[in-house]
Amino acid sequence: MLAVSHLTKTFNLNTLFEDITFSINPDERVGLIGPNGCGKTTLLRILVGQEQPDEGQVARPSTLRIGYLPQQFSLPAAFTLGDILKEAAGDMDALAADLMKITRALADQPADHNLQTQYDEILRRMEAAEPQRVESMAVGLGLGEIPHDLQVGKLSGGQQTRLSLLLVLLAEPQILLLDEPTNHLDIAMLEWLEEWLKNSACGALIVSHDRMFLDRTVTRILEIDPLTYQMRSYAGNYTAYLEQRRSEIEAQWIAYNDQKAEVHRMKADIARAKAQAAYTERQASSIRIGGPDMKLKGFKSYQQGIAKKVAKKAKAREKRLERYKDSNERVEKPHAQRMIHIEFDQVSHLGRLVIQMERLSVGFAGYPALIEEVNLQVRASQRIAFIGPNGSGKTTLLRTLAGQLPPLAGRIQLGSSVKLGLMSQDVRSLQEAQSALDHVGEFFPNQTEARRFLGYSLLSGDEVLKPVGQLSLGQRARLQLALLVIGGCNVLLLDEPLNHLDILSRTQFEQALQTFKGTILMVVHDRYFIERFAQEVWQVKDKKISQRGNPLSDAW
Repeated sequence: MLAVSHLTKTFNLNTLFEDITFSINPDERVGLIGPNGCGKTTLLRILVGQEQPDEGQVARPSTLRIGYLPQQFSLPAAFTLGDILKEAAGDMDALAADLMKITRALADQPADHNLQTQYDEILRRMEAAEPQRVESMAVGLGLGEIPHDLQVGKLSGGQQTRLSLLLVLLAEPQILLLDEPTNHLDIAMLEWLEEWLKNSACGALIVSHDRMFLDRTVTRILEIDPLTYQMRSYAGNYTAYLEQRRSEIEAQWIAYNDQKAEVHRMKADIARAKAQAAYTERQASSIRIGGPDMKLKGFKSYQQGIAKKVAKKAKAREKRLERYKDSNERVEKPHAQRMIHIEFDQVSHLGRLVIQMERLSVGFAGYPALIEEVNLQVRASQRIAFIGPNGSGKTTLLRTLAGQLPPLAGRIQLGSSVKLGLMSQDVRSLQEAQSALDHVGEFFPNQTEARRFLGYSLLSGDEVLKPVGQLSLGQRARLQLALLVIGGCNVLLLDEPLNHLDILSRTQFEQALQTFKGTILMVVHDRYFIERFAQEVWQVKDKKISQRGNPLSDAW
């Protein structure tokens, strides 16, 4: 079991999380969620010993096998795929020789526990190194057709991600730590990984913004709250977490409003008591005693006594109110977490025909076409999800439609009023030496207005002055979205725009696109998003594009 006790971590004087405690068993799959920047990656690095906490400790047995897939990794570029797989799985001949040595030693010392443990471990490694098993897993992750003599440095970014995942899985970890493994996996790879996790006995802590992936894999959700720095645990998958969280927030609003009403009532009681005391005091002060009239003196003294008692009562109620406000019973107002806020202006009118593709083939000059003989139309106000394996040509088609690449064959006809906006995966449209403020400054009369606009995309303070090359991938993705908004595009070509957005921002992005009146063609692997957004699904397979309806299950 992996156990975390009272863990606290700060970074540059900013608290990431504070006094968090949880554990993960080898047969448990747990999702770790929270907005970008709340410390999820840092927590995983602490769990594997790459970083140290400020306080608290991580306890794990010395024999516990932990597999870790970080967001960013490096592979030896000069090694071949075969070399990498052989080293990860283990050399069967060397393992067999080691097993023979241990077997002989056990024959002489059958009660030696350490020898028995070594024997069991070698057997496990030999089973893991079976060529058929290695090849089956490689095929499942889309690496089966890659020549084993190909150098790793020549693999695409997506292929390197899948290879890194394969290397982690081949080690047969008992606890698996995955940091956003879904970002570079297509739908087929996602489904393969889901099945592997379901059928594996290993435990897993998964950082992911893919809501359907979490729904299909995890049995518990851990959430880091960036406002309180605390961690909460919720039983069930992501959908179950959402229901529980909504119920908590509703209950908190009810309790908060009840508290407001009670505070209002107590303040009203205090105000009435103070007013009564003041009135009684004024009444007593207005009594004029002209002589030795003992009755008037007694009455005035009586009135003044009442005024003091009422004033004392008001003071006691004020103290009671202060104690109430400072007590543990006090309910905080529910906080709305910062989310990306995108509002698309009214787009210019589009005719019925937006994009016409006739016998279109796309790819790179001198190489076979990636997609060929496309005869499709894109119509006004359509929402199209574009899916298919990594490397099948989806990005190339978008770049061809945007005019960045020439067609290999066929033609593209755009409607007369079409204004295309392309959001690329690699944010190549941004100038790395310029700041976010530089990118949007020409659209606004002053910096104040420009900063306010960037604030809607969660870019604020010194972030808007940094060169874009120093911003995180998520920040760059949000800046690209902001530029599409300000550019007044009426046809959006979006290439994996969700990859670097957290769940809250994905939800907000989904809502923003629902208000967009133009046309959208979007390469996306987030199935949760596709089912709620797309009217139609285009699927690339064997260099052809087929049109299917949505929900996504119709595409299979």
